[in-house]
Amino acid sequence: MMNKSITAGFRFIAFSREGVRQPLLSIVFFAIYCIGVLGNLLILLVIVIDRHLHTPMYIFLSNLSSVDIFYINITLPKLLNILLSGDNSMSFSQCFTQLYFYNFIVGTEIMLLSIMAYDRYVAICRPLHYHLIMKKRNLVLLLCMNWISGCLNSLLFISFASQLSFCRSTEIHHFYCDTKALVKISCPTIYFQILLQLESLLCGPLPFMISLLSYVQIIRTVLQIKSTNSRRKAFSTCTSHLTVLSIFYGTVICTYMTPISENSEIIDQIFSILYTAVTPMLNPLIYSLRNKNVKNALHHLLTHKY
Repeated sequence: MMNKSITAGFRFIAFSREGVRQPLLSIVFFAIYCIGVLGNLLILLVIVIDRHLHTPMYIFLSNLSSVDIFYINITLPKLLNILLSGDNSMSFSQCFTQLYFYNFIVGTEIMLLSIMAYDRYVAICRPLHYHLIMKKRNLVLLLCMNWISGCLNSLLFISFASQLSFCRSTEIHHFYCDTKALVKISCPTIYFQILLQLESLLCGPLPFMISLLSYVQIIRTVLQIKSTNSRRKAFSTCTSHLTVLSIFYGTVICTYMTPISENSEIIDQIFSILYTAVTPMLNPLIYSLRNKNVKNALHHLLTHKY
């Protein structure tokens, strides 16, 4: 069967089937876009300038801010264009370019959150070995492997996904090129279905279990501390990351672990907005409001005390 999407492209059916302009809604998403980008840029700037934050924990945080900036810029500009102009079309090549970068960033963030959880585990459960395990060489190696593996994984996935035959429809019930939405309108081969199962395992339950086990060990260790102040201090170093981790995995699981059905499009779009736009916008606020070192660095930056 001829792949109709190659010539006709795709149409996004998100907030309006007919592509009606929605300027009021565009203002909301533009505000989310600005707050998310500027907030994460501010976190990056603070970590780069303040030498006291040149530690593994904050280097990982700066990478998370970079991921969040990419996240917002991959999905929201096209959505803003749809809402402002009513043009809800996208070519085959544009869609799969967006899908490549989206999967690249998702895979990178999932592994980065697991690395950050492991970093907190080592800091609290094995404090005497922390500087040996998280020395500069290991830190650079972890980050390079994280970004490179995300890139290669997405490249492998997109090479299979681009061969899909969209025999059911060319209307994507979403506001960006999402894997679940594309599978719903395609006729996937057995090889692509196997790849999806492997991707779901490697980028879903496995990193989640690493993060979960890390925090189980952290909680067990902290509860054994007799001093209330020491216990509170240990928990305070983890609460920001644990909050981000809970929000991210909560929305992702609700989106991708639910079965495909005729009535799932609206729910998927709501949760997708949460983890592609709202969560990256909230991350800088969570870390700046709950982290004393970041708050002090922000204060010094704003008062020009460097």
